[in-house]
Amino acid sequence: MKYILSDIQGPVAIIKLNRTEKYNSFIREMSVELQQAIDEAVKHEPVRSLLITGEGKAFCSGQDLSEAIDPGGPGIKKIVEEHYNPVILKIRNAPKPVIAAVNGVAAGAGANIALACDIVLAGKSATFIQAFSKIGLIPDSGGTFILPRLVGWHRALALCMTGDKVSADEAKAMGMVYKVYDDEKLLEEAISFAKQMASMPTTGLAYTKMLFNRSATQALEQQLNDEGEFQVKATATFDFKEGVNAFMEKRKPQFTGK
Repeated sequence: MKYILSDIQGPVAIIKLNRTEKYNSFIREMSVELQQAIDEAVKHEPVRSLLITGEGKAFCSGQDLSEAIDPGGPGIKKIVEEHYNPVILKIRNAPKPVIAAVNGVAAGAGANIALACDIVLAGKSATFIQAFSKIGLIPDSGGTFILPRLVGWHRALALCMTGDKVSADEAKAMGMVYKVYDDEKLLEEAISFAKQMASMPTTGLAYTKMLFNRSATQALEQQLNDEGEFQVKATATFDFKEGVNAFMEKRKPQFTGK
């Protein structure tokens, strides 16, 4: 792949956006490669968590506008439907933890791809910008769905309407970011964090993620029923038995993700 760097470090797949000369802005080829990288990491059984970050000085500055306005290009409809929507769905539906390590700017679709991940880590210099309003567009890549659920309706609408820049510390205070690290330590800390997640009972984590996804669109009664269903499934896993045995034997559990 040309625009995506993929590296397997033990149980962690590190996926880097790699158009550094364009601040990792998206073009069609990059989106196709990112979708492929996510698919391969999900299918690769030894991989138990995914880490998405940017190469160079930026996480992702969003869509490359030269492609968006090119009369011979794919056009906005295809860009949204084929470049971004599949990426968001692959992240949300991945049965493994997906962690974003946001280095530098995350703007437009870049911000919303980061926020679609299960856990967001950021360097101190990271910024999040819903840049769409600056050029008369609306937030895509799940921005109108995910952001209000993270920071609240009014704050999310204000961020989308103003296009204000949000610092890493502000994003953490709002609930967009889980942890903030010094820039020079971000990747190291993020890999360590991803390895920690990979050592967890990842089947149970996948069930938790599925339930969170469902909770956005269904009523409490159905959610309670689904929790009961998935709890029964969780008790049938090896990791549940290992967790209970380790607790009783006062030792550290050795989870396998099965």
